[in-house]
Parts: sequence; C-alpha cells; structure tokens
Amino acid sequence: MTILRIENIRKSFGKLEVLKGVSLSVNKGEVIAIIGPSGSGKSTTLRCVINLEKVNDGSIYVDEEAMVENGEYRPEKHIHRLTAKMSMVFQHFNLFPHMTVRENLSMAPLIVKKEHPDIVQERCEELLRKVGLKDKIDAYPSRLSGGQKQRVAIARALMMQPEIMLFDEPTSSLDPELIGEVLGVMKALASEHMTMVVVTHEMGFAREAADTVLFMDEGVILERGTPQEIFGNPKNERTRVFLDRVL
Repeated sequence: MTILRIENIRKSFGKLEVLKGVSLSVNKGEVIAIIGPSGSGKSTTLRCVINLEKVNDGSIYVDEEAMVENGEYRPEKHIHRLTAKMSMVFQHFNLFPHMTVRENLSMAPLIVKKEHPDIVQERCEELLRKVGLKDKIDAYPSRLSGGQKQRVAIARALMMQPEIMLFDEPTSSLDPELIGEVLGVMKALASEHMTMVVVTHEMGFAREAADTVLFMDEGVILERGTPQEIFGNPKNERTRVFLDRVL
C-alpha cells in the first residue's frame, strides 16, 4: 500500500531551482535511502514532504490524501492532520537544553495530542529502553554524547507514533565512533518494518537496511533500484562516478 507519493515537485530559492521535478512513492513498511552529493536536493525533498518548505509546483499525497496538488496547498488544518502522520529526525538533534530527556519526549504528546500523562510516561520509558537510554531519562542534553542525543531525538520522534519516519542525514554531525550506535537503532526500526525515508551518506546503511535506494543529483532522481542494483551494477554514469568516490 502506497503511504507517501510525491509527483513532479519543484522548489526554487530565488533564482536557484533546487528540485527539478522529483517523483517517488513509498509503500507501507518500506525503507528508502536517498543518496547523492551535497547540494543535490535530498534534504529539501524531505523538508517539502513534511511542510517545512513549500513547493512551487507538483503534488504530495499522504495515505492518498493530497497535501498539495499541482502546486495548490490544501487548508492548513488539513495539512497539519497529514503531517502529523510523519516525524522527522534532523542532523542537529534539536533537543530543548533546559528540559530533561523525559520532558523532551513527553512535551508533544501531552500538549499536542493531549494524551494522559500515565500513558505518555509508559511510552517514554519503553522507547528509551528501545534506544538503550532508559538510565538517562532524567538527564539534561548537556550530559549526553552526540550519539546519545541523536538516539533521544529518534525516541522523541517515535513518541508521536508516526506512520512514516523521515531522517535527514542523522549521523552527519556525529564523531565516527558514535555513528554505529545511531545506525543500530535505525536498523532495528527497519527490521520492525517501520516506514522510513532516510537521506544518508552512510552507504553501509543504505546497502544493508534499505529496500530501495535512490540516487539524486542536481535536483533530480537519476537512478532508483534495490541496493544490489545500485551498488552492484549502477546504470547511470553519474551514479557510478559518485559511488567510486565514496566507497
């Protein structure tokens, strides 16, 4: 079942066209990795999907409901209902420094979804156990390593019980020795069939955990296929050049 569909989206910042007609579809339970050089439009695509950026043209459908169609956006209340089905994990954690880990995780379910505190507390503990940080529940972000902060950020995104998880280069700001602990959590989510769209420079993750790999450059998707197809026998010359440089 298609859970997210993007058709021919275009996005410009001033005279610079960053997305030049990007289309993709994501099935429920599918893990899609988007790879490509910096500045190719990967992160902008995710930001448009979750409505942090507005497209200039094209369509985005969530659960086959239009958020934007041919460049025309639906009413804000409708858009909010659709984007609430998604959570995004960013490069830079974005944890509130004045709140404990518990408070960072609990705030949105309590305020936005108005859930009962007992239910929120139970889910908070369960998700921190899942990411291996139950013992840090009352710690402040300043007491955590970069890898721990990003695992807390993933748990916080999961607190909203999203249908789709979006990851925007979640390991790019981490020291090399901390990358593995974050990728471990993401691989566990993939094995549980969480629907995920992951912009990543980690080719190992794309090769091992993704169902589909997309190669993007200069605002277009140049190639898509299974990890075996993309890494083993890329058909596009630009894909081959990129992989030769990074592998």
